[in-house]
Amino acid sequence: MNKKEVFKAELNYIQDENYRKSAENLLDLVPDYFFTVPAASTGKYHPEFAQGDGGLVRHTKVAIRIAKDILDLEYLKNIFTEREKDLMLIAIMFHDTQKLGDPKEKYTRFDHPLLGANFIKQNKDKTLFKEEDILLITKAMSSHMGEWNKSNYSNVTLPKPNDKYEFFVHMCDYLSSKKYLNVKFNNNEIIL
Repeated sequence: MNKKEVFKAELNYIQDENYRKSAENLLDLVPDYFFTVPAASTGKYHPEFAQGDGGLVRHTKVAIRIAKDILDLEYLKNIFTEREKDLMLIAIMFHDTQKLGDPKEKYTRFDHPLLGANFIKQNKDKTLFKEEDILLITKAMSSHMGEWNKSNYSNVTLPKPNDKYEFFVHMCDYLSSKKYLNVKFNNNEIIL
C-alpha cells in the first residue's frame, strides 16, 4: 500500500515543501492497521462514514478538511501564520495513527494521543521539523481528546487543550466525530 497516496489530497494542503516531505516520510512509518480499521470499534461516537474498513482514515480526512476550510477563512489570516496552519494540519493527520497502539492491540488505547506524540518525537530524525515545530505538533496531538481526558479504564490523565493550536486541533477532531455529519466518499476521497 502506498500510504502517501492515501493522503495525497491532504498532503497538498500543506504549503511548505519541507513540512509536506516530512509528513510523507512519517506516513510511511504509520502502522498498517491505521488504514483499515474503523474510527471506533463500537461506532458509538462516530458517524457512519467513519465506520467499517478504512473508517479511521475517513475520520482523519474529514478532520483535515474541516481544518482546511476553517483555516482558509479570511478572518483567520491574522490569527495563524502559514507555518502554524501547516503544523496543525500535520497534527490532525497523525492524531489517531497510534489509536490501537504499536504493536496493534484489540481495543483503542486511551493514551493514544500520547503514543502518537511519542511516534513523532521518536521519528523526528526522518523529518525536517525544527524543535519548536515538533513541540507544536505533539502538544496539539496530545490534547486532541479535549475535555474527555480521563477514563475509568486507565490511570492516564491526558492534557487538555491549553492554547489556540491545541484547541483548534481538538475542535476539528471533535467536529469530524459528530454523528450528524453525512460526508460522502468515493474510494476514500471526500466528494465535494
